[in-house]
Amino acid sequence: MKISYMRRVLPSFSKKPTFASTCRAFHAEKVSADSRGLPVVHHSRYVCDLPPGHRFPMGKFPRVLHCLLKDQIVSEQQVWTPELVSEEVLNCVHTTEYVKNFVSGKVEEKAQRRTGFPWSKGLVRRCRYETGGTLLAAEVALERGMACSTAGGTHHAFPDRGSGFCLINDLAVTARYLRNSSSCPSSSSIAGGRKVLIVDLDVHQGDGTAFIFKDEPGVLTFSIHGEKNFPLHKQRSDLDVSLPDGTEDRQYLSTVEEHLPGLLDSFRPDLVLYDAGVDPHTEDDLGRLRLTDAGLYQRDLYVLKTVVARGIPIATVIGGGYSSDVDKLAVRHSIVHRAATQVWKECGM
Repeated sequence: MKISYMRRVLPSFSKKPTFASTCRAFHAEKVSADSRGLPVVHHSRYVCDLPPGHRFPMGKFPRVLHCLLKDQIVSEQQVWTPELVSEEVLNCVHTTEYVKNFVSGKVEEKAQRRTGFPWSKGLVRRCRYETGGTLLAAEVALERGMACSTAGGTHHAFPDRGSGFCLINDLAVTARYLRNSSSCPSSSSIAGGRKVLIVDLDVHQGDGTAFIFKDEPGVLTFSIHGEKNFPLHKQRSDLDVSLPDGTEDRQYLSTVEEHLPGLLDSFRPDLVLYDAGVDPHTEDDLGRLRLTDAGLYQRDLYVLKTVVARGIPIATVIGGGYSSDVDKLAVRHSIVHRAATQVWKECGM
């Protein structure tokens, strides 16, 4: 296991964040009718058509919500529907030229191969709704304490390009927008808006996110990922922990437990964005680690409890997960929502 520590001294923060928020202007097409249950953010347009045989499991997104409803983990009344995120919001992270070319379809074939997706209007719409879902989940979390999207985690996208099935960096757009937004006042006592901690437990390093926030002290990036997995050339997060192939539940969980509490207590974020990728699973097609379903559940339960116990709002996205068995994969992705539901009930949120 290799660990790269933070390159800057973390600022102190004396004001304890609370769940109260003056932000009421949610980026939503529909708000939840249930004020008691865990907020779940979903849109039917998180999907788009792909060529036959494409390796990306696009069908997992609607199935995540379906299995949660089928197992009565959540109800339809708990679902929030995001709106299509605007180009203006995307421009807070991505270059104007990149956003314009992506939306209009002026994407070179080489760039399409790098992302793994052929361009289409449906792909653009899907990415914009997915990013809107992460933004809405964060807004709701600031209001309610916790919220979970059924998509998101596109952490390989850079300001001027996409990569590795990621076209728009939803985590970065959400963090930057909420830090800069005047319509959603910050609860932070420091200049420069809210402080955001991005906890990225996808098996692949969030290289795009790390690059975007490398010189932004108000956003802390923390990644635990496979040492020998994609991307080949890693960026520098504020804290990187790389794990060897074959890492199992116990070592993985002890690594999370070793680092997360200290980051929360020293950085004192106003919001945590949690990328709960399930590609560390032993059956994942691209993962190379050996976590079980129980290990993923304990991981998510620990992260959520540790953050909530400190009075910090947390929004979750599902991150990466790859399998030809899309139904089994969807259940795996729903683990974070199941853990969140348990925390929500236990903590009386």
